[in-house]
Amino acid sequence: MKRSPITGTAYTETLRGVRCIRLSVLTDETTSPERQREADDRVAAELNIDFGTGDQLREAVDLDVSASTFGPFERPELGGWLARPDEYDALVWWRFDRAIRSMAHMHELAKWAREHRKMLVFAEGIGGGKLVFDFRNPMDPMAEFQMMMLAFAAQVESQSIKDRVTGAMAAIRRMPLRWRGARPPYGYMPAPMPKEHGGSGWTLVPDPDAVKVIERIVRELLEGLTVSAIAVRLNADRVPSPRDHWAVKKGRDKGGRTGGVKGLVKDAFLWSPSVITRMLRNEALLGWKMHKGKPVRDDQGNPVMATAEPIMTREEFDRIGAVLDERSIDNKDRKDTDALLLRIIHCDSCGARMYLNKQENKQRPTYKCNPYARGSKCEKSANIRGDWADDYVEAEFLRLVGPIQTTHVVVIPGYDPEPELRTTREEFAIHQAKEGKQKSKSALAEWQKRYDALDTRMGHLESLEKRPEQRIVTPTGRTIADEWAAADTAGRRALLVEAGARLEVKRGTRGGWRALDLRRVHFTVRGELDPAAEAVAVVAADLEAEQCGDVPAEGARMRLTEPARELVSA
Repeated sequence: MKRSPITGTAYTETLRGVRCIRLSVLTDETTSPERQREADDRVAAELNIDFGTGDQLREAVDLDVSASTFGPFERPELGGWLARPDEYDALVWWRFDRAIRSMAHMHELAKWAREHRKMLVFAEGIGGGKLVFDFRNPMDPMAEFQMMMLAFAAQVESQSIKDRVTGAMAAIRRMPLRWRGARPPYGYMPAPMPKEHGGSGWTLVPDPDAVKVIERIVRELLEGLTVSAIAVRLNADRVPSPRDHWAVKKGRDKGGRTGGVKGLVKDAFLWSPSVITRMLRNEALLGWKMHKGKPVRDDQGNPVMATAEPIMTREEFDRIGAVLDERSIDNKDRKDTDALLLRIIHCDSCGARMYLNKQENKQRPTYKCNPYARGSKCEKSANIRGDWADDYVEAEFLRLVGPIQTTHVVVIPGYDPEPELRTTREEFAIHQAKEGKQKSKSALAEWQKRYDALDTRMGHLESLEKRPEQRIVTPTGRTIADEWAAADTAGRRALLVEAGARLEVKRGTRGGWRALDLRRVHFTVRGELDPAAEAVAVVAADLEAEQCGDVPAEGARMRLTEPARELVSA
């Protein structure tokens, strides 16, 4: 035992220590946890500090944690040890910057060490030697003074490093094909710069695993699936989301802290409609460099390329954007409902859509016009039994277009400069709003430089001609009736929507509960199949004229027991 001559406090010769390790970036090999452990162990042996072993090991490991952003008390593991000061006598770091990067943080740590009488040790200080700040003697102010001086130097160094890094990153952003590091946009991965492009630094190349996922998303989107349905399928197949994909690539665990809710940790980040939409609308798919959501442009206003191998062409990107725009206007094509006539059946009085209402007590489902749910009024809101409406539409649809041959359409994308021209105009307008706000000649020169670049780019886009898309149509040898028979409810609904089918329903009359009153319903097909449907109707009329069939009188009623089979065979 050793006793302090000033305070009389007794201390053991072997101090209980906590080995402290921190990394800002997990991939930083120059400050790896192993190197920090070796340095901490070396200085601990010199000062007779013991970290414990096995389950009793005292160690605070905070990986991927910035000292500039998170103070010592805010770090997950170190903060826990600082909250339990009675369990140890000393804290040991490799270097000063592993502990703090600001005077404010060091002041807090020094105040805590003085109150709890702890020793703070740094294995490598200025000049390479160790630094020991012993706060066990509260009468000695030199330890805190020395720490504050070093903290000031650390803060100045941190700001200097930040400025240098910011300037270097800005310069690299303007370099074609040069990647600055960190996590790349989804669909790409870093690779050494090819010799034909200089061979210096890194660039981006397509990531085969992510490209397969993007191709799947695009294919399912063009097949008619909503982004919500695509997200559900991706999660069901356990396809890593963009954030988890990068973690898996780097050999890390999936999930982590969320950006929106402090302290919330997820086991994995899932696909969602917003994630898919944001990814498909990101010009990074075109190979462009992006900064704060905006394209990085050269002096001519052209987007600076981050890769020599873009995942998409401009035509493909615009085509996907058009599909997303169309879906965003009316995204109610649900796959989780058994309502065949969703988006097809409408109230004749107000023109609004009718929705299937599943009755209680095992009553038959009914399509209803519900104006109150929309906050409006309907003078003669209609309702109709669901099976009557479904059977009637099925029979009429197959009668009108069932014999029509289906086709396979291959679309060769065109090119329209207008989408990029529109976004460039918006960017130009935002830039214009800052005119006259520059206080220095340098700022004014930079403003004018970007003004000229955007103006040049708009002029170039305006000179480009619009190229229409081409559609190659080939017959499949199948009819719409064949497709209908093979499809489920969602598939049949898609056939009706694509054909432009519409059913209008009037309010019922007394006694109309026993059978479908044909005067209440009006079914039309007004899509691309309309001309073909007219041709089928002409042929049907000719055949009918040759037969001696009875013509039903106006206002006739029909009982649809098995209407589809009877009417299709007729």
